Amino acid sequence: MASEREVRAGLRRAGQEHLLRFWAELAPGARAALLAELAPLEPEALREHCRQAAAACALPAGRPSDLAARLRPLPPERMGSVSRSDPETRRRWEEEGFRQIALNKVAVLLLAGGQGTRLGVAYPKGMYRVGLPSGKTLYQLQAERIRRVEQLAGERRGTRCTVPWYIMTSEFTLGPTAEFFKEHDFFHLDPANVVMFEQRMLPAVTFDGKAILERKDKVAMAPDGNGGLYCALADHHILEDMERRGVEFVHVYCVDNILVRLADPAFIGFCVLRGADCGAKVVEKAYPEEPVGVVCQVDGVPQVVEYSEISPETARLRASDGGLLYNAGNICNHFFTRGFLQMVTRECEPLLKPHVAVKKVPYVDEEGNLVKPLKPNGIKMEKFVFDVFQFAKNFVAFEVLREEEFSPLKNADPADRDSPCTARRALLAQHYRWALQAGARFLDAHGARLPELPSPPLQGDPPAVCEISPLLSYSGEGLEVYLQGQEFQSPLVLDEDQARVLQPPES
Repeated sequence: MASEREVRAGLRRAGQEHLLRFWAELAPGARAALLAELAPLEPEALREHCRQAAAACALPAGRPSDLAARLRPLPPERMGSVSRSDPETRRRWEEEGFRQIALNKVAVLLLAGGQGTRLGVAYPKGMYRVGLPSGKTLYQLQAERIRRVEQLAGERRGTRCTVPWYIMTSEFTLGPTAEFFKEHDFFHLDPANVVMFEQRMLPAVTFDGKAILERKDKVAMAPDGNGGLYCALADHHILEDMERRGVEFVHVYCVDNILVRLADPAFIGFCVLRGADCGAKVVEKAYPEEPVGVVCQVDGVPQVVEYSEISPETARLRASDGGLLYNAGNICNHFFTRGFLQMVTRECEPLLKPHVAVKKVPYVDEEGNLVKPLKPNGIKMEKFVFDVFQFAKNFVAFEVLREEEFSPLKNADPADRDSPCTARRALLAQHYRWALQAGARFLDAHGARLPELPSPPLQGDPPAVCEISPLLSYSGEGLEVYLQGQEFQSPLVLDEDQARVLQPPES
């Protein structure tokens, strides 16, 4: 470990020696912890980080005045769509995706560095239960989808296959996530195929460019955003691990989407058949002012433009078919080739511009008292995973149905959007639709048949509660054998045990 003298010299070069101002008051254990945190901060990089943060925050807020003239929707040849394509085209995409999975060429990569602070919990979002009848967490749902897609690919190609699961965590989430997986026996995945790694942390900075102490012995640190993925891949030699396994295609997604389809064969197949090195799933925007980024082109280059950067007039523009001109909503669900990720980590990552987030950051004042500010007092700098789209040689976007693939979990109940309630409803409504399509019928408590609503209201509960284990169906397939012609009282939890009861005996 670096000595106090070495660390102090480095902080002096960075203009941040104030971080040791309580050194004389610290016990030996606290001193060691503080040195361990400060030692990895390279002086020149720390000085530049603090300078950039203060300079970026000082820039006037507002939209680029000339953005509207530089903005264009993605051209049709860069787009694919589940709902606008014929069944044979969708079958070809799916078949190619399953082929690549069966060849062990596909991995999934989860972005899980954030805590559930907005949900009102202190643990990682993936450990959250939204109130499903089964009590499953987001992590368990995702693990079971991996197991199911491996099974489907293996059955189609007559082989056994593996979809490795890479999980990017942070200082805040690595320990709890690793312990949670161990407690749950890795949800019956092979632990050798679940690879956790940690993204970098960056100091929060005051408006005048000083790193913040949150305690006398601890710097206020924050993950470097989901765009910290690219440094983390290099730091932990993840791409080398992928190469050893033969992985060529990587599906990257955020932890909080309860409907996410991991290693989605249709998405993988579409991107592979198009020869894409980089791709993004998108959903049609619900309304012009919806607060989601838009996948589009700026100066002919693909990128995500944040909703706050687009003027209301531009957001309301209509295409010739009457739909929104800029309607491709970003859902942080991406395809990358391993070769593209190697190029980004080796050549392009330093070109990514950090984004400014002004936050309320607890700190210790000059007397060492903890202060919890009532208004924003600090800057957190972060990069976004989608900022690499600009470097793609062949970028594509793949439009999917929101009700089938996107319901994020961000806010605590009783928020009216992106809450545990809305996520739970989205999953149960999807499973209710699948059950109806498979021939199931539902009864009320008195045995009377409930009305069938194939499209339940978005803001309400479906007529019957039905939860289907991902181990039995990845996207609605294969349920007829259990449900066709059957009547059920709500709630129905179709898991492996219930399926064994319902499955007809082999003749």
